Amino acid sequence: MKAMVLSSGGIDSTTALSLAIDKYGRDNVTSLSIVYGQKHIKEIESASKIAAYYGIQHIQLDLEKIFEHSDCSLLSHSEEEIPEQSYDEQIKTTKGLKPVSTYVPFRNGLFLSAAASVALSKGCDVIYYGAHKDDVAGTAYPDCSKEFNNAMKQAIWEGSGKQLRIEAPFIGINKSQVVEIGLKHNAPYKFTWSCYEGNDKPCGKCATCIDRAKAFEKNGVTDPALA
Repeated sequence: MKAMVLSSGGIDSTTALSLAIDKYGRDNVTSLSIVYGQKHIKEIESASKIAAYYGIQHIQLDLEKIFEHSDCSLLSHSEEEIPEQSYDEQIKTTKGLKPVSTYVPFRNGLFLSAAASVALSKGCDVIYYGAHKDDVAGTAYPDCSKEFNNAMKQAIWEGSGKQLRIEAPFIGINKSQVVEIGLKHNAPYKFTWSCYEGNDKPCGKCATCIDRAKAFEKNGVTDPALA
């Protein structure tokens, strides 16, 4: 059995990677990172460091062209500022009628579809990705929901000739629970990067920084990346 893990270089995908390696062995796991025109490459650099830490193959795939028409605030060509608010605060602003400004259009759908093609070519049996319950946050990231996951799971299973399945091990739990699992599996959190900004240090103000800080705080540990 071989596994491919979508690796963003953040907490969730790194935890998923630790689970896949524990289950299948590092010789049978590949990580896949996707360049989509994000404002910085810190997360890709982190994903590469994490793959090197585990001694596994790391593939980078460039899908930047697909998002050139989007004004998502995470993209390098966007003039939109990244909000310095939690997801809950952002949803109040949008009144729950649309995703947050950092939602990259159908990103997980695209990433999983592209990963399926690469995974099949590499002889993989399963794709892991790190979506969790907090990502949904109402309407924040609809492509992280259970409904989306179930639909993509069925589509990839059928479209691959029933050769490939996807696993979202954290789809029903929150980020603090993800961190709890990762700590038990000794996930290398010191190499991870979550911040939407690409500065030398995390901004501590964007939604993903806020969520990350709360997750480690609830587990009663200092964030290894900040130690």
